[in-house]
Amino acid sequence: MTYEPPLYQLVRTTFFVGFMGAGKTSVVRRLARLCGATAIDTDRYVERREGASVAALFAHDGEEGFRRFEEAALADIAQMDPVLVACGGGIVMSENSRKIISENGFVVHLRVSADEARERISNYSRRPLFSSIEAARELCEAREPIYEELADLTVDTAGKGTARLARELITELANRGVLCKREE
Repeated sequence: MTYEPPLYQLVRTTFFVGFMGAGKTSVVRRLARLCGATAIDTDRYVERREGASVAALFAHDGEEGFRRFEEAALADIAQMDPVLVACGGGIVMSENSRKIISENGFVVHLRVSADEARERISNYSRRPLFSSIEAARELCEAREPIYEELADLTVDTAGKGTARLARELITELANRGVLCKREE
């Protein structure tokens, strides 16, 4: 098997926002492979930076404390060369985080319903705010307008797998100048 370089190059940091279970991490990883870009998951970034799991940080510092850790992570990421960023579902709850995201990149909202998210999530222990489907529906409904307001592009994920979403996004991001074809 021979190495084939990626066909596209990321020219602008792209932040993926959306509710838990929307597929942000999976889609970002797939896009990164296809584009030869760096993928960053804000939850994993915060965990490495702070030396504790998201659940532990929530338990110790509360949601407000965790949002401050996310803001600091976003400030770091904003200084990097263009990367693909899978944001935690609640990152948009901080006005400072929304400002960092909107001022430093292109924003893709991966839309998912709470019910579909429940079907996709296999490990609820990593989701401190997904305590019940009723609570998740309320949270999703409350956050949806914020995701929409922040988004430069919204993609409905219902019934779509990672590969299909990645193909759709490559087309959309190339059309919007976020990705460009590599020179042969």
